[in-house]
Amino acid sequence: MKLPAFFLFLAVLLSSGGCGAPEKERRSLETDFKTENHPVQESWNIKLSLYEAGFRNATVQAGHATEYRNKEKNTYYIDQRVTVIFYEKDGTPPTTLKADKAVILPNHDIEASGNVVITAENNTVIRTTAIKRTAADRMIRSNRHVTISGPKGTLEGEGFESDHALKRYRIFRGSGEALFR
Repeated sequence: MKLPAFFLFLAVLLSSGGCGAPEKERRSLETDFKTENHPVQESWNIKLSLYEAGFRNATVQAGHATEYRNKEKNTYYIDQRVTVIFYEKDGTPPTTLKADKAVILPNHDIEASGNVVITAENNTVIRTTAIKRTAADRMIRSNRHVTISGPKGTLEGEGFESDHALKRYRIFRGSGEALFR
């Protein structure tokens, strides 16, 4: 029986290619693997609590998280339905932040971006594209366009800073309408 030329070529290719001999093809272990360039862990549907001085500072929920480690310090990249609740020392949740994605840095600073909406217990709502919440002073800041709506009116500006309960805030290059009594 005569084989068609294609099958003959395929048979020669398979028999000559194959896998290399184990004693000739051994590779050494990769001992220079750097974890700061690769995730050490990946999780879905996460809930993460951040503590400072023994009390819960924030709770983070998201659909997906990736953890990177650099010199024993962890950085978390989170996305998919990101929600962060900031707590006061008495445990009440004064502020909820929602965003498309966020980064939790080793010092517990949180950078959030994409459709950021921050809602406070006092019905103040801040909308912007990116914020940074610093853990050391518990302040929220942005240098992006921001809209702040509350019971007394709406303000817009380019940048703001506020305590994380949104009780005291400054808006930069602002404009808007407000009720004064």
